[in-house]
Amino acid sequence: MTEFIVDMENRPGRLAALTETLASFGVNIEALAAFGSNGDGSVRLITNDAPTTRRVLGEASLQHEERSVLTVQLPHRPGELARLTRMIADVGVNIEAIYILRSSADGVEFAISLDQPETALPHLEVMGGVLSA
Repeated sequence: MTEFIVDMENRPGRLAALTETLASFGVNIEALAAFGSNGDGSVRLITNDAPTTRRVLGEASLQHEERSVLTVQLPHRPGELARLTRMIADVGVNIEAIYILRSSADGVEFAISLDQPETALPHLEVMGGVLSA
């Protein structure tokens, strides 16, 4: 999966325009977080179609960067996220972003953007859960 980090002005209609444009190209947003401060905005999103998202952002001249994300399925019970984040911290890896993709009584699927995914990957697999890298 690919995370797109889009920098844009924080003003009315900018997020609407971005999401409408992606929708018009048939792109579905799987996860999204948006933040604004002092007139600047940052949108982090994961879509079902990275190549089209990349093209749409480029054609719209939107400043953005891309990062690969890992997905992890955890049991839906207290302490599982704490165990995951502690394990990542203990191997010296920083979490850049974390998203809930899906949640049910059976488990919670997270997408995680890490500064050193290759370092964390073997530990995540031992935990029992990397779905994709």
